[in-house]
Amino acid sequence: MEGLFSLELREISDCCYYFCGAVNIGYIHKDGKGLLIDSGIDKGTAKKILNILKGYNLPIDYVFLTHAHTDHYGGASFLQKQQKVKLHAPRLEAAIMEHPILEPIYLWNGAMPIKQLRNKFLEGEPVIIDGFIHEGRHEVGPFRFEAVHLPGHSYSQMGIIIGEILYAADSYFGPKVLAKHKVPFIVDADATIHSLEKLQSLVFRGALPGHGDYEADISETIQANINCHTHIKQFLLNSIIMSPNGISMEVLLGKMFDYYGLKAREIGQWLLFRTSFTAYITSLIENGDIAISINGHTPWLKGESP
Repeated sequence: MEGLFSLELREISDCCYYFCGAVNIGYIHKDGKGLLIDSGIDKGTAKKILNILKGYNLPIDYVFLTHAHTDHYGGASFLQKQQKVKLHAPRLEAAIMEHPILEPIYLWNGAMPIKQLRNKFLEGEPVIIDGFIHEGRHEVGPFRFEAVHLPGHSYSQMGIIIGEILYAADSYFGPKVLAKHKVPFIVDADATIHSLEKLQSLVFRGALPGHGDYEADISETIQANINCHTHIKQFLLNSIIMSPNGISMEVLLGKMFDYYGLKAREIGQWLLFRTSFTAYITSLIENGDIAISINGHTPWLKGESP
């Protein structure tokens, strides 16, 4: 995989391509029109995309933004202003893209966020979404595709199948990415696993994740993702059960950091890990495995009796 700031256009089929980089970006060319799938993190990335496409005499007319994380939509504002492209996105994700401060807000427990969280990695440039994408068949210009609802990593993430290729956004990660991050970012653990199981039932000729390699057969990669999430949930559940009097969420979060060797260099990264942690705890509570209460002004977790 290319470095953070390098991009390389790779061909999958006669109409399907992708920019290989730290974040993969899809590209489809048909009947003289171009459809970009995600836009990279910022103006600089968007400029690189335009320059590469210009070198191949390829256009951009439409952009489909899979979900509202800035590494996937941050360059869209520049493209909208400079190229007059039409932007499409899932409705709930669009709300965040149009009001990007919402991500720092939810990471900061709903309060107005501190300045350290208001950076290009957590708050992209706002855009105006021209059309909403829901699950099912769509036609955008000459492009016909199947949108697939794949929430979990984000609230209403959408992938698409076009030309028999699945552009899967961040519904799963490549094995090297899983090994690097250990605890992937998610907002809903149950939805994440359900989306992974859904991917196993889809028919396509090959698939591209937002982070990782293009593969014709993703069955082993999907199973590795499922195993990753179920292992984290089981670790947290076991840690709670082994504390017969219960355990505070703060102490349990620390145990997760220690067990997986996680390191947060700054507050934004720590909050991302905490969000994933909370998503797993939500799953355990809602599935009846544990109960939450308040003990000494502290959220307290305890295993439910069988």
